[in-house]
This record gives sequence, C-alpha cells and structure tokens, in this order.
Amino acid sequence: MDDVWKVLAGNLAAVALIVSIWTHLSYRFYQLPPKLRCAGLGVTMGLAAMASMLLSVRFGVGVIFDLRLAIIESAAVFGGPGAALITAIMAASFRFYLGGAGVVPGLIAIGIVFLLGSSLWFFGGRKPLSHAPSILSAAVLAGCLSIAVLALLPQADFQRAVEQVGLPIVVLNFATTAAIGFFLAYFRRFTLERDILYAALTQAPDYHYVKDLNHRFVVANLNVARHNGRSRSSEMVGLTDRDLAPRERAEQLMAVEAGVMRTGQPLDHFEEFLIEDGKPPRWYSTSKVPLRNRQGDMVGLAGVTVDITEKKLLEHELRSSRNIMAQAMTEMSDGLAMFGPDGRVVFCNEQYRALFPKSAYARKEGAHITEIVRATVRNGERQDMPIDLDEDSIQAAGQTLFINKDEVIPLTDGRWLSLRTRVTEDQHVLALVSDITAMKQSELSLKNLAERMKGLAETDALTGLANRRSFDEGLEREFEAARQIDRPLSVLLIDVDRFKAYNDCYGHLEGDSCLKSVARTIAAAACRSGDLAARFGGEEFAVLLPDTDSDTAIKIAEKVRSSIRDLGMVHEGSEYGIVTVSLGATVFTLDSRVANPAELVARADLALYQAKDAGRDRVGFQRLAEERVKKPV
Repeated sequence: MDDVWKVLAGNLAAVALIVSIWTHLSYRFYQLPPKLRCAGLGVTMGLAAMASMLLSVRFGVGVIFDLRLAIIESAAVFGGPGAALITAIMAASFRFYLGGAGVVPGLIAIGIVFLLGSSLWFFGGRKPLSHAPSILSAAVLAGCLSIAVLALLPQADFQRAVEQVGLPIVVLNFATTAAIGFFLAYFRRFTLERDILYAALTQAPDYHYVKDLNHRFVVANLNVARHNGRSRSSEMVGLTDRDLAPRERAEQLMAVEAGVMRTGQPLDHFEEFLIEDGKPPRWYSTSKVPLRNRQGDMVGLAGVTVDITEKKLLEHELRSSRNIMAQAMTEMSDGLAMFGPDGRVVFCNEQYRALFPKSAYARKEGAHITEIVRATVRNGERQDMPIDLDEDSIQAAGQTLFINKDEVIPLTDGRWLSLRTRVTEDQHVLALVSDITAMKQSELSLKNLAERMKGLAETDALTGLANRRSFDEGLEREFEAARQIDRPLSVLLIDVDRFKAYNDCYGHLEGDSCLKSVARTIAAAACRSGDLAARFGGEEFAVLLPDTDSDTAIKIAEKVRSSIRDLGMVHEGSEYGIVTVSLGATVFTLDSRVANPAELVARADLALYQAKDAGRDRVGFQRLAEERVKKPV
C-alpha cells in the first residue's frame, strides 16, 4: 500500500510540474486567440496524462492505475470540451500504445470522464470553474469516478483493486483535480489583476512611468510614448533617457533618478521649464518615488509628470495684473491718508478724498476718524455699513483704525476699494486706498475661468459624463450625507459586455462612438436632480443615486439596460449580436454594514460580476440590509 501512495504522489508531482510550466508559458502567449490557448491547455493536460501513465501503479498484466481521469476531467471543467477532447485523444492514444488487458476498460473510462466533464462544463455556464465550492465539487466527482470505473474490471480484479488501491486512487484523483483547479483559478486571478494594473498605468492621464535600477523603462503609459515619438507604450520598454533625449538632458535626468534611488527620498513636484526641439515651450511638474520590494530592497522608481503650462500662464497673468495695478495706484490713483495717535487726520491727498465722494467733506485735515465713519454711514456710502448703524458701532468701527489690516470695501456706487492700514512704531496710521474695481472684476473673471476649468477637469473628455475623480468626490459627499440624515444611497456599476471584442472587431474609433452612445443613454436614464452619471474607467460607468431605495435603483438599472439594448448597435463578438451592458446595483442604509464608500462600490462591483456570471445583459443586486420603509408623517 505504501508503494501505491508513493507512486501516485510522485505522479501528482509530475502533473503539477507540467501544469505549472503551462501557466508560465500561457502568460507569455496571452495575446493568442482563445481557441489556441484552449488547445494549448488541452495539449498540456494530454502530456500530463501521458506522464501520469508512465508513472502509473502496475496492477496485474496490462492493468495500470494513474491520475489520467482527474486530468481529463480537469481539462473539461477548467478548459472546456475543446481542451478536454485533445487531452482525451492524447490519453487514449497513449493508453492504446501501452497495450495490455486493461486497454479496453481504460479507453471506456476515458470516454466516460470526457463526457461527464464536458457536461459539467455546459451545466456550469460554459466557463471555467473558479470558486472554491465548484472546484471542490469537481474534485469530489473525480474521486468518485476513479473508484466507479474500477467496475469495468472483471469482478475478481475489481474486489482486489478496491482493497489494494481504492483509497489512494480516490484521494489522489481528488487532490489532483483540486490542485489543478485552485492553481488555474489563482493564475487567472493573478493575470487579471496584473492586466488591470497594467491597463490602469498605461492608460492613465498625465505622464506615468516605472523604471528599474538601470534607468530602463519597465512600464510607461501612452502619453509618455507619444511624447517621445512612439505610437505604443510597449515601445518604451527597455529604453533609457539616453535613447530619447540629448546627452546632457539625459545625464541630468538619470542623475536625479540615481539620487532618488540612492537616498530613498522622493522628488516631490519639481517644476521645470523645457524648450524641446520641434515642440512649444512647456512647464512640467515631476514627482519621483523609490520602489522597494517586500524585503525592502530598492527595485526602481515610479514617476509622474504633469503638464502645468496652463497653470503657470494663469499665475503669470494674475501676478502681472496685480503688479500693473500696484504701479497704477502708486503713480496715479492711490489715495493716501495719515492719522495721528489721537485718531485725527494729519494728511490726506486729493485722490483719497475723490475715492469717497459722498463723505469727502469730512475727510480733511484735523477730522477725527469717528466723524469720517459717521459721515460714511449717514450718506450710505459703503455697502457693509447700514445707514441706521448705531453710535456704539460707529465708535467701535473707529477703533479698528489702529489695527494692521487689509480690507476690500464695497461702495454703494458699484466700486471696490482696497484699504491697507499700517500702524507705525510711533502709533501713527498710514491708510492707502486704491480703486480695485478693475482688478476685482479681473479676479471674478479668473474665478469664473477657474470654475470652467474645474468643470473640464471633472468631465470625461470622450463621453461628456463626470469623470472618476468627480464621481469619487460625489460618492464621499453623498455617503456622508446618507449616514448623517438616514436616507438610502444607491450605486450602479455598468460594464459594456464584450467591449474588447467590439474594439477588436470594429476598431477604436467605433469603440469610442459606442461608449458615447452608451454614455448618452445612461445620462438620459439617471436624469433626476442629484443623480450623477460618470465614466468609471474604460468601458465601465457608474451612477450615483442619492435618496434612492433598491426598488427604484433596480428600475433605473433596468431602464439603462433595456435602453442600451434598444439602441441595436451591432456587435458580432457578443452572444446577443448587439451591444449590451451588465449592471451591478447596491443600496446603502444605516442598517447595512458598510464602513466607507469604497466598500459600497465593492459591493456594487460584486453585483456586477454576478450579472456577468449569470450570462451578461442583466442587472445584479447586492442587498446589504433590510431597508426600512418610512411612513409619511
């Protein structure tokens, strides 16, 4: 019995090695069509089955026991009937080649397992099993089949086989299927996570890149590639700044990066003005941080560069405006007054009096500050001083003369004055008054421009919806409001089904057009006051629905789904023949155990994956808690 366990354990090790080699090779050939990768898995499993038969337990003349049945079933449930067929043919051919009395039962067993495994594939939704319960179920089936097929042997051999190798066969076939299933599921998740990370980096705005210790680009996004005359980000891999920039510039960049990696200190928001050949002068802000592995060893650096030219131009314009205004006040339009320690006017120029026409008669040498304030109030000259201001308030306003301050005074005639008050060491007071109406209007214009730019920064350029940053800010705001005032908050995540296939089939321009159509449809469905539709990333969209319970959220989700289906956009790569979307919905209430907005989005994302797993073109819903229906008061 011990020999049987040892042989089959070695058998399992050989199978694991072959499957491991396949997963590493398949990642290298990830760009191959799915059918070729399926065939590759079938060939790999076929080789594993052949290796298993070579390392089999000999049971009588021509009768062998191994792990081929678990391997064939694994090929079926984790790779599909195509992969299983290749594996079964290879296993059957090799078993026929080995010959012996057990050939016929062995071939029959291979056929039975192929059919059952393929049936399980179809019943499982025509996709690889990836969850632990389904993998363990497949492993249990493999163990049961391994003992069941022993019935194909003659009765005497069957009894002896069950007694001598029954337990090892069941346990090792179970272990083989479970090991293959969990390993392939882990590898698929690993590949997906790595692809998502790579896509997020390469498709991000601004200029993002990662370099190794030798200053070679490991990853760079499309903006970096285009800036350096490359059409694809992959063309940047392996290059250094010496390959892209003049020698002096390259040495400068590499010296800075070497300092970051040597000291471990990041470079934060380093601004520089660059004039590059064939390109207009630009301002850039660069940040670079060192990267360390889990052991703390330096492995490279990550950098992000932002084009801040527009920001610099705005700052320059603002500084220029202020400088010009200051010069004008000094030379032409400023009003100047000096007050003594007793609060009386020592000196004032005509510009000072002219700036306050309604109270000019009181602004003269020898006048006390309270007299000036009283004249200003009684004549309604300042917007911030009501005409019925009481005497105590007038006296208090006069006392503020002896405080260093900068004030902006709105006059009732529509002008704005800047009042700068400075107290000298001998308690004299200098008051400088300037007409800043023009500058105030410029500031308001710049503020309006900044608001418009903020709107552009919060809008997705392709679809016109809010972008991810705007959505995240809105989610934080509405989540806190929902928690404070106890109202429901619903979130929808929307993903265009088979969008990569759509891009591959019709091209990226048509893909962009498709996303625009989907975005318009989503915006039309989420049109209530407070609703926020946003592009979440790539072909994913998100909708924020404040004060919305689950029933209403699902209705809106169904409206989005059906409206997009009704567009009838042809999609040959979809199982439905048209462009469809899958949606995940969830709702936050005080009863739900959701600690933060990110967890709420994660629940919606889980609902989206449930919709995907259920066949796409549908709405998945994650209920976090029983909702309380508030009765009208």
